[in-house]
Amino acid sequence: MSARFVPYLGAFAATALLTLAGCGGGKPTGATCPTGSTLTYTNFGQNFMGTYCLRCHNEALTGSARQDAPADKNFNTLDGIIKEEKDIDEQAGASDTVTNTEMPPDGEKPSVDDRKKLAEWLACGAPQ
Repeated sequence: MSARFVPYLGAFAATALLTLAGCGGGKPTGATCPTGSTLTYTNFGQNFMGTYCLRCHNEALTGSARQDAPADKNFNTLDGIIKEEKDIDEQAGASDTVTNTEMPPDGEKPSVDDRKKLAEWLACGAPQ
């Protein structure tokens, strides 16, 4: 192998490892909380998480049932969601300029409109 490619090999290996480990991610949506937003955990967040996230990010699941979701990332509670709001936005949120589709990795997927609502709700501080 030519010595000029060696530096690139390390960068390629690191990128591949992060991607395979599930550490790659999307981009911050840049969503802001609009005046008069009515999205709450009760009328939006709880159903969104239940439909798309809790099949893996659920404290009641262990081992392979979590489908590789980290054991410390659980969205059963509002506190658990708020703790991970940046990552949730970067993995599943959307805005007019960014649509993150890394999560959920399989099964039923949220619409772009629901992803935008998710980003808005998170930008508003994920109100109860």
